[in-house]
Amino acid sequence: MSVELTVNGRVEHLEVTPDTPLLWALRDHLALTGTKFGCGMSLCGACTVHVDGQPVRSCITPVAAVVGKQITTIEGLATPAGRAVQQAWVDLNVPQCGYCQSGQIMSAAALLASNPRPTDSDIDGAMAGNICRCATYVRIRQAIHQAAASLAPSDAG
Repeated sequence: MSVELTVNGRVEHLEVTPDTPLLWALRDHLALTGTKFGCGMSLCGACTVHVDGQPVRSCITPVAAVVGKQITTIEGLATPAGRAVQQAWVDLNVPQCGYCQSGQIMSAAALLASNPRPTDSDIDGAMAGNICRCATYVRIRQAIHQAAASLAPSDAG
């Protein structure tokens, strides 16, 4: 069956069944391998993408659920919040092994898009379910705060 998806601003036609997990449509059919398979049960966050700007676990999301919606993967994350988060990740050397980082970045960018000045509690809530086996959580939180600060309008006048 042919399914039409809009991924990173491009319309893509895929020959997949409607129940195919979005993760596998992205990785196997579109070669967008930045989105990772972690657990397959929406528990680890490695597969996080944005659907209409909201973080979604692609491992359990069937392609039928995202037809007609805007899907953004780590490869297409070019929003101000996305760029700020990516720069903060580099500045603070957040990744260790790096496997979970695309999901972490996608969740952090969605947080900052909806809450430009998150507290530690806001960050903890938004990032819950994004597991980092290397335990870089302290650097992740620092990077989110740095990205938020870089997005804040200057108070200098």
